[in-house]
Amino acid sequence: MPHPYKKFTPSDLEALRSICGRDRVIPKESIGEDYCHDELSGTRSCPDVLVKVRSAGEVSDILKYASAENIPVTPRGQGTGLVGGSVAMLGGILLDLSGMNHFIELDEENMTMTVEPGVLLMDVSKFAEERGFFYPPDPGEKTAAIGGNISTNAGGMRAVKYGVTRDYVRGLEVVLANGEIVELGGKIVKNSSGYSLKDLMVGSEGTLGVITRAVLRLLPLPKHKISLLVPFPDLSSAIRAVPAVIRSSVTPTAVEFMEREVILAAEEFLGRKFPDNSADAYLLLTFDGASREEVDLAWDAAAKLCLQCGALDVFISDTPERNESIWAARGAFLEAIKASTTEMDECDVVVPRRHVAEFVLFSRELQEKYHVRIRSFGHAGDGNLHIYILRDDLEDALWKKTLGAVFGELYAKAGSLGGKVSGEHGIGYAKKPYLANVLSPEEKLLMKGIKNVFDPKNILNPGKVIAE
Repeated sequence: MPHPYKKFTPSDLEALRSICGRDRVIPKESIGEDYCHDELSGTRSCPDVLVKVRSAGEVSDILKYASAENIPVTPRGQGTGLVGGSVAMLGGILLDLSGMNHFIELDEENMTMTVEPGVLLMDVSKFAEERGFFYPPDPGEKTAAIGGNISTNAGGMRAVKYGVTRDYVRGLEVVLANGEIVELGGKIVKNSSGYSLKDLMVGSEGTLGVITRAVLRLLPLPKHKISLLVPFPDLSSAIRAVPAVIRSSVTPTAVEFMEREVILAAEEFLGRKFPDNSADAYLLLTFDGASREEVDLAWDAAAKLCLQCGALDVFISDTPERNESIWAARGAFLEAIKASTTEMDECDVVVPRRHVAEFVLFSRELQEKYHVRIRSFGHAGDGNLHIYILRDDLEDALWKKTLGAVFGELYAKAGSLGGKVSGEHGIGYAKKPYLANVLSPEEKLLMKGIKNVFDPKNILNPGKVIAE
């Protein structure tokens, strides 16, 4: 049922300009196409106005105005999402937070970094490492803003050892739907003081509040790192090796799986060769630690386990140049697949580790069943899989029908294996129906109740995450 939002008027435009100035408030007719979709472009809608904010005070004033006038507000960072989470589906105000990109503080004693939400993930990592610290979350899209990472609880490749974004958010400054500014959490390590509103905000995709500052937990920077590229004769034998490695006393930093087709696409996209592309499937393992001896013992034990599980060989990458070659290819997988087709969409499921191979092999069956190309890679160490359905030359009606059928089967299969519909990219707009299909009535009521408490007028990123 549509909400009775106010139709945006010239007087609203002038009111917003009185808050932020004329240059940072852009009317609909002057908004670039990039602001009407996110990275995959399948979800499209243009806002009535784009507002480039510079401070929490401006965000507060805008939300006070939007709440009073009943105008929807969609927060946006770099727009690198894949599920339409930062697309203004109901028009209104698109709140561009990318200009709030300052480092506020590095607290060496408490091992925290305080940043604004527009700081890029790659800059967070670089800033920390240059000062001897380590920010572990490592999503593949390094140009994403940290606010977006927090809003989707991004995971990434190092989650198997270090956890996900939520594990590294100590505190948040958040502007609520009514414009009030609240401080959640802080620099403290432990907190049992009532409900954890900070943790509730992480992963809420801008539907409960707008993040304007974050206190991030840091670790000491590991001094040594090494990667192993391990070819296997087939995907099943590669995935079967993963539990053996993780059950051992040597926890890898990352365990990625990849198939030959994706590697070949990345080689073509980057214009350079992968260290090896002869096998059908690969595991990519990384180990880090405080000493070379610790790392050497870890990778040696893992290599022996992989060979016992059927690995064809073990390639050791122990220099920055070799590591960069391998991880540059891994980081280019999404763009490489995207460049190989006319359009694509993604299934970002997570299943128990022991079911990874079964799920990927099931996706191959769907490729044959629906006569559509499907490519996959993902985080074998934590069961988070990225399955991409490629449109190629399918005409529009058949593409939509095929996509819906394939997604339906993939999400149903994930559910039957004890999995969930999203491991790290969120629900946004595109995946909302699939979440609704797997939530119990009680879960839906609880989620709607939480949304209503934080945002009773439903002006914050409406149409996202939960069915209304």
